[in-house]
Amino acid sequence: MSFSNIMDSNSYTGGSVGRHGDGLIEARERMLGPAYRLFYRKPVHLVRGEGSHLFDADGVRYLDAYNNVASVGHCHPHVVDAVMRQMTSINTHTRYLHDGIVDYSDRLLGTLGADIDQVMYACTGSEANDLALRVAAMHTGATGVIVTNEAYHGNTQAVTAISPSNGGPAVLGPHVRTVPPPDSRQPGPTAEVFADHVRRAADELQAAGFGVSCLVVDTIFSSDGVLAERDTLAPAVAAVRERGAVFIADEVQPGFGRTGEAMWGFDRHGVRPDIVTMGKPMGNGLPVSAMAVRSAVLERFATTQPYFNTFGGNPVSMAAAAAVLDVIESDELPAHALRIGARLREGIAGIATDHAAVDDIRGTGLYIGVEIVTDDGAPDRQRARAIVEAMRDAHVLISVCGEHGNVLKIRPPLVFSDSDVDWFCTALDSALAATLMTVG
Repeated sequence: MSFSNIMDSNSYTGGSVGRHGDGLIEARERMLGPAYRLFYRKPVHLVRGEGSHLFDADGVRYLDAYNNVASVGHCHPHVVDAVMRQMTSINTHTRYLHDGIVDYSDRLLGTLGADIDQVMYACTGSEANDLALRVAAMHTGATGVIVTNEAYHGNTQAVTAISPSNGGPAVLGPHVRTVPPPDSRQPGPTAEVFADHVRRAADELQAAGFGVSCLVVDTIFSSDGVLAERDTLAPAVAAVRERGAVFIADEVQPGFGRTGEAMWGFDRHGVRPDIVTMGKPMGNGLPVSAMAVRSAVLERFATTQPYFNTFGGNPVSMAAAAAVLDVIESDELPAHALRIGARLREGIAGIATDHAAVDDIRGTGLYIGVEIVTDDGAPDRQRARAIVEAMRDAHVLISVCGEHGNVLKIRPPLVFSDSDVDWFCTALDSALAATLMTVG
């Protein structure tokens, strides 16, 4: 089986895991098959969540510094109440009239700007990106797609083909070209260097007969290693539009206030997308996703291809999504993420002074990447994974990302608190010290 950077950099590889885990893992592997992955050398058996904390089968409390799905906090009472109330009324599909989907769509589109004026619903970010590719191809008459080197955009057949982090070049379709992400550590003006890569990729696609349908970008470049520099996209977006293509902003990870600076990651780059996709935190754990789009871009698809998704936009999911917006707005979570994220990065920077393995610390809001390197400055996948495992043993959950699997991926719920920051930094300091002895 090929190595998947996003799935295998921090996955369980076998062995004894303790009294609650062994039988459960054996049953899981027997019935679900080998394609599924578990986190950590010693997987965590979670049974309850509250805010930014999780509890295992023994009642041990964990700090969740990874999960952006329960974005407004695990089991948030306002979301739970909204879902339960709707569930006791009706839950059906979008071929019947229902106020919930219209009311939510009005609120959602209001956060995106007047030019993005229509929205379609699905259940997962993968489905939303799959739909976005179909819409883009119908609008442009082309099929060529440009993505970044370690992009992850989902796991349907169509989006696996544009997700190199799922398994490297072997998974990519012939109509796909990859480009290095915008990285300020590389020589030259970041935005222009990125645009030059995109232009060359577009020229290749045109020469190969695919044309250029779209540039698809996760606007915080999370799988590429969390690259959070602002204003790096405009020249590249202009370059693809000059060739008749559209820009798809994949907001599944940076959206809904995660960056702290704006509701949507694309706002930080001063660009307007043609299509926006979203999922994960949208329903705080309930499966709901969306593709929002300029009506002019959607027109050809919408007038020739009927769309229906049995569960997409159902009343219960709409109730959950509306409740999430309520909490984001009433609790001012983007502003909170900006403040607490800055404090978390400052805490990590303070620790880094005593640990040479910590190189770059980057991010915005509550999306942070910490690069781990060897003594000679090379990416250190082994040490990064050891740190993740040491953090897990200290009951703090994180993961890794980036081309070399050496970037600590820190992405907690938006309700992360000051005391959570203290817990995290104490655990990271100890993990760095412990792994120096075991790996160094």
